[in-house]
Amino acid sequence: MANIHILIVDDHKIVRDGIQSLLANDPDIVIVGEAGNGQEAIQQISAPEHKIDLVIMDINMPIMDGIEATQEIKKTNPNIKILALTMVNEQHHIRKMIEVGASGYILKSSSQQELILAIHKIVEGSHYFSEEAAQSILRDMVNPVLSKKASDISMQITDREKDVLRLIVDEFTNQEIAEKLFISVRTVDAHRRNLLQKIGAKNTAGLVKFALENELFK
Repeated sequence: MANIHILIVDDHKIVRDGIQSLLANDPDIVIVGEAGNGQEAIQQISAPEHKIDLVIMDINMPIMDGIEATQEIKKTNPNIKILALTMVNEQHHIRKMIEVGASGYILKSSSQQELILAIHKIVEGSHYFSEEAAQSILRDMVNPVLSKKASDISMQITDREKDVLRLIVDEFTNQEIAEKLFISVRTVDAHRRNLLQKIGAKNTAGLVKFALENELFK
């Protein structure tokens, strides 16, 4: 088998070093570079001296995250394969990575053997998902209504309700929200009730959970 040229993208140097160490004993794998965020990854891929077959991509990174970076890479270099290697096991992130072109998704808790297997499978033209990610994908397929629910709800929330929700997430009281938005406390209460109804939350904690899980205020 020809050498597999890999770029490692993760915002933690110790993680990048660890991945490199795990792959060092595979004679088919050559690490050609590393990057601390998506923007650096795109710059490295653009360098003419780099031949890259596969990118091992973290998701949560500063400056440019793995989802945005994957989207940009696949636009300009569709032949480069992307393997998400992350601590995040949520349907939203898995779905987004698949939508933007990732060929695989495994967790950082995976074994060395699984990482190497995933790399080889993807380079050979297959897809590879860890058991946990595969279960999330199956849940998505079995109940697509639930997978669409968050985006549908986000579309229903008005701009003013989003302003209120942002301040709720930031732990402001109704009185403080009213003062910041130059509206009455009664109006804040009305917006809060509307948010609870639209999101299907029982209390403030549910509103905050929904906003954070769906990254409404990145």
